[in-house]
Amino acid sequence: MARILGLDFGTKTVGVAVSDELLLTAQAVETIWREKPGKLRQTLARIETLVNQYGVEKIVLGLPKNMNDTEGERCEKTREFKEMLEKRLGLEVILWDERLTTVAANDAMIEMGIRRENRKEYIDQIAAIFILQEYLDYVVHQAR
Repeated sequence: MARILGLDFGTKTVGVAVSDELLLTAQAVETIWREKPGKLRQTLARIETLVNQYGVEKIVLGLPKNMNDTEGERCEKTREFKEMLEKRLGLEVILWDERLTTVAANDAMIEMGIRRENRKEYIDQIAAIFILQEYLDYVVHQAR
């Protein structure tokens, strides 16, 4: 059975999560780091490798809307990244409202006792888990 990849696209990182084969739960995979915000070739290549490794059929990409539901520059960059992913991978990429996922990820790490200086390493992966899990929960709820 195919899986879904969840991505939290940031200026220097992309947090990656993947669903289980039953599409019920999301697990962290890794954080992809890049030197410069515009340098996406290696990031796209790494995502392509993960798509093949996990047998991914769809991608859920977090859309960083503002709290008042407006879209800023980050949304524009995310939409450009979505187009690059679709072009390179030929997969459906769904944009998913990611408001408060970083806050939730940070709260979860505090709860787990992860030290402040170590949180940066995990924040994007955990945000990707929240993005993907929200989408998976939504799909299950819609199916009922």
